[in-house]
Amino acid sequence: MIQLQNYIRDIQDFPKKGIVFKDITPLLNSKQATQKCTEELIKLIGNQAIDKVVGIESRGFFFATLLAQKIGAGFVPIRKPGKLPYTTISQKYALEYGTDSIEMHVDAIKKGERVLLHDDVLATGGTAQAACKLIETLGGKIIQCNFIMTLDFLNGKEKIKGYDVASVLQY
Repeated sequence: MIQLQNYIRDIQDFPKKGIVFKDITPLLNSKQATQKCTEELIKLIGNQAIDKVVGIESRGFFFATLLAQKIGAGFVPIRKPGKLPYTTISQKYALEYGTDSIEMHVDAIKKGERVLLHDDVLATGGTAQAACKLIETLGGKIIQCNFIMTLDFLNGKEKIKGYDVASVLQY
C-alpha cells in the first residue's frame, strides 16, 4: 500500500531560513503516488456536485486539473498578478512582511456555480482566504477547500473557517 507521506520531501530553509518546505515533486514523479493522491482527494469530495475546480498557482494546478477531469468539472486557474490574459478581478492578502495579491478571470465562475477550491498545501491560510473571496465575488458557492496537506501548526484553517476544509495529510 502506498503511504503518501513517504512521497513528501522536506527541504530545510526554503524559500528562506527557518522554513521547512513540503516538496510534492517526489509524489508527482510517481504515477502510483499521483494516482493514489488523486483518489484520496476525490474521496474527500464525496458525492457532492461540483461545477468548477479552482486551482491556486502553481502547485495547486497539478491536482486541480486532474480532479476537474475525474469529476467532470471545469478548471479555473488563480494566478499571480499579470499572468492571466483576459480581464481579471484581484484580491490582496497579507504576508509576514507586506502584501501580495492573486487574480482570476472575471468570467471564470458564474453565479451559483458549485466550486471546489484546491491547493497543494494549507499553511497560514492567506492565499486560500483570498481565493475564497475571489470565488464568492463572482457568485460561486464554495463546496470545499481541498488540500493535499495541511500544516496544522500554522493555523491556516482559522482564516477559512466556515468552509468545509479537507486534506489527505496533516502535519
